[in-house]
Amino acid sequence: MKKLFFTLGVFSSLIVNSQNINLVEFASGLTSPVEITNANDTRLFVVQQNGIIKIVQPNGMINSADFLNISSKVLYGGERGLLGLAFHPQYATNGYFFVYYNNTAGNIIVARYSVSSANPDVADPVSEKILLNIPKPFANHNGGSIHFASDGNLWIVTGDGGSGGDPNNNSQNINSLLGKMLRIDVNATEPYNIPPGNPFAGTSVTGADEIWAYGLRNAWKFSFDTDTGNVMIADVGQGAIEEINKMPVTQAGINYGWRCYEGNNAYNTTGCAPMSTMTFPVAVYDHSGGKCSITGGYVYRGSQYPALQGKYFFADYCSSQIGIMNPDNSIVWNSASTGNNFSTFGQNSQKELFVAAVNSGKIFKITTGALATYETDRLTSIYVHPNPASEKVFIEGLADMKSTADLISTEGKIVLEKAKIENDGSVDITGIPSGAYYLIIKSGDVKSYSQKLIIK
Repeated sequence: MKKLFFTLGVFSSLIVNSQNINLVEFASGLTSPVEITNANDTRLFVVQQNGIIKIVQPNGMINSADFLNISSKVLYGGERGLLGLAFHPQYATNGYFFVYYNNTAGNIIVARYSVSSANPDVADPVSEKILLNIPKPFANHNGGSIHFASDGNLWIVTGDGGSGGDPNNNSQNINSLLGKMLRIDVNATEPYNIPPGNPFAGTSVTGADEIWAYGLRNAWKFSFDTDTGNVMIADVGQGAIEEINKMPVTQAGINYGWRCYEGNNAYNTTGCAPMSTMTFPVAVYDHSGGKCSITGGYVYRGSQYPALQGKYFFADYCSSQIGIMNPDNSIVWNSASTGNNFSTFGQNSQKELFVAAVNSGKIFKITTGALATYETDRLTSIYVHPNPASEKVFIEGLADMKSTADLISTEGKIVLEKAKIENDGSVDITGIPSGAYYLIIKSGDVKSYSQKLIIK
């Protein structure tokens, strides 16, 4: 493999079902990113495990000022830290957002904060209102994914409490909030209300009122597919099997089976309910090929890449591979990327997908092209310069001088289409506003190369 010469926007070519999945470097310089989300505007909010939330602008630039810094309250290390973030559906008017973190005692905290009334890019650090404080017996298995569903309630996934094999049987214990999917109404009185429909709510019913589903080990992470009405849960296995669960969001009281079952396999069935009462994953994978731990993502519902519609994106933390689960629940793996420990996925307000690597502190945008597999080595010798550029950008290393160039803004707007590449390798970009773009070089209709380009 030849050396990669380009300095910005390195693209890993990931071939899936004859489709090219590209990872476009979108932002870098973050510290242990573990969540990406949006507030229904053009910004991305990135949760750093160290207790800081950063704002990334649409051009990939990171605000110098922190949106929120609660590092003094957060126990950071291993699997613990600031882990989740969700904006209230009426955030634009009430300014509320919710975080999930381990406090200095190691407990799980779910808290509400408010944005500053003076600056929309900064939160009010003294506005904390703690909703849940859940003690944990061990350091690992903290869960941490939180989202608002279309029902307006806050959904929260917790880990089983840690250690190995769930020694306290928290996941199957419906009186424990560990190893659960919780559902609470944050729009009412102190500190929250129990919404109608929670399966164990009511004074005559055994079980914690907050629980919606149980039998989870350490779901990392979950998301809602609003098109199908399904909740997608990626649950990390004990030592052999990783699993993906897909169930209607309206179905309450589901038992996903842990610690009785790991994936579809019996793990420790002592004292367990009948197998017929449990819900098993729609897809699993083992630890062959260096795989070790699933990172859940989203079903693609953006508009820029129609070929990806309806496909569920996830990753394996250790093998640096991104997987795609098709609508029929079959899994296809891409070629391994280089050294990325993928820790989280996220969507912007247009439902385009991003993925972050906790070790490198980088965020990549997931795109697709039509780069054939045999083109990969040859195209990595392409050199685009200068970058940043103005008036002209030069492309060296093209084998096909009939290639054309497209330029697309980060919002997906086509700025140049099938622009001529001159004999000297130049493309005229005169008059294009400054900003970040994707330069896409095409040879005919089927071969392409992409790189992030900054125009100044």
